Amino acid sequence: MLSVLLIWMYMLFTCYVAGFACIRMIFGKENFRCKRETGYLYAGVGAVTVYAQFFSIFGKVGLAANLLLLLACGACIFLFRKEMGENFHALRLTTTPVKAAVAALLFLLFAYGTSTGIIHYDTGLYHAQSIRWIEEFGVVPGLGNLHSRLAYNSASFCLSALYSMAFLGGQSYHCCAGYLAFLLALVCGEAFFARTMGRAGVRRRPRLSDFARIISVYYLLNLFDEMISPASDYFMVLLALYIIIRWLELLEDEESSYLPYAMLCLLCVVVMTVKLSGALILLLTLKPAVMMLRTKGSGKDIAKFLGAGILTATPFLIRNVILSGWLVYPFTFLDLFSFDFKIPKGMADYDAHEIQVWGRGYSDVSRYGEPVTRWLPDWIRNLDGTDKVFLALALSGLLALLLLVVYALVRKKRDMADFLHIAGTLAACFLFWLLSAPLIRYGCVFLWMLPTLVWGWLYLHVSPHLDRFKLYYIAIILLGTYKLWAFGLETGKTLTAEYLVNQKDYENFETVPYELHGYTFYYPASGDRTGYRDFPASPVKASSGEGEDIFRGNTIEEGFTASDRE
Repeated sequence: MLSVLLIWMYMLFTCYVAGFACIRMIFGKENFRCKRETGYLYAGVGAVTVYAQFFSIFGKVGLAANLLLLLACGACIFLFRKEMGENFHALRLTTTPVKAAVAALLFLLFAYGTSTGIIHYDTGLYHAQSIRWIEEFGVVPGLGNLHSRLAYNSASFCLSALYSMAFLGGQSYHCCAGYLAFLLALVCGEAFFARTMGRAGVRRRPRLSDFARIISVYYLLNLFDEMISPASDYFMVLLALYIIIRWLELLEDEESSYLPYAMLCLLCVVVMTVKLSGALILLLTLKPAVMMLRTKGSGKDIAKFLGAGILTATPFLIRNVILSGWLVYPFTFLDLFSFDFKIPKGMADYDAHEIQVWGRGYSDVSRYGEPVTRWLPDWIRNLDGTDKVFLALALSGLLALLLLVVYALVRKKRDMADFLHIAGTLAACFLFWLLSAPLIRYGCVFLWMLPTLVWGWLYLHVSPHLDRFKLYYIAIILLGTYKLWAFGLETGKTLTAEYLVNQKDYENFETVPYELHGYTFYYPASGDRTGYRDFPASPVKASSGEGEDIFRGNTIEEGFTASDRE
């Protein structure tokens, strides 16, 4: 736990400075300030994630990457020392002892949760190995030919490698998912302070962003014992929840500037580079794009944000090509390259089909072509009770949303456009997830958030005769008491002092070594997981016979090519 606390303090420093500098440079001197300090931290998460990806293209992400990051932060502090000083002065004046105490409590609580818990199955399968490849080599051509899942490029792995501190010679820490969970907990807590410690009469009624916060708290409680794993799903959901909350707040505050919306859209690009299942959240970019086109003199800002968006996506796409030979692996609809290390199309298609059938609850890839009427009933039966309720609310919410669109068009309700835009974006994300690879952890944010927004909006706007204040808080008290009680019981059962200093390490499994080109490789003695320690490793033994050597040259840095496997 102590190790996590120290790493998080380093992350808070570097992310805050990087985020502050990016917002200052993009917004300009006059309009750069965030209304909330967490805005700088999230901007920094995005900036540092892009930085780590770029660095991995040229070398391993370790000591040199951190030294360069610190040097850049030092330069930013010097350049923007006046603005930062003013910002910290304002923060000191607005931070009450109670706020500071709650933030510290959350810091300790989530650090504990990140220090111990359940290691995800896929972490032992490929997450840990992917991160170690980035720590040791950066990016290696054709790495997916050694193990196809090592081509599942996620920006989150680069971020994890940057802050793993493996270069210190101890264990490789995996603290980033917990860090994002902590930041989201702070964001959720902001509404509590605004409601209980604001001026009398301020925000007495719930807002739609409050409903989004409730879903976020629900996710945090479910994630608490799993956020120790560096799974890309967790990164995507945590970032998407923040974007939705902030977007709703901007609408509720009637924000007229396109700048804060555009900044959130840059974070949407980061979400896409973390997990492709969240790619359609980029539909949110329509609002700031329209606002910019309607604003005179916004040409520079349009070019600026387009350039920033392209810059954000570029290292992700470059890494995709180097790892697999495909622009967006494992999808082969864009066949642009013919490198000798390119993963064969048949293998890539098989991988894509396997992801989809696995999300539907099957392991037999031959069932990929089944119509939705065949697999959907089985998938629904395997959902737990809560998710079945959310699914029913989401499907009925789609119909309600369609009716709202018709109503808005017929009655020319322009004031509904912003709500319909974000609800429509979530509907598109939900349908994309449901009809492709509907594993709950891939898209729970869309399954839960779509009905929350649609039915929440109807509750707030179509039922003015209900006593909204009392119903809302009665529901929160009842559900909150139940969930917190269950969370407390579950956490109490697993409470341990074993990891008060160091975080629980990656799981490791028994492996069998073998030689290939003078290097020692590993494959599991049983099963398909290897963990982090034995490196490099893959679920099966790589071919080493004559004419079947997967090495492109004589060194690992030269990469791997496709070949038969034993």
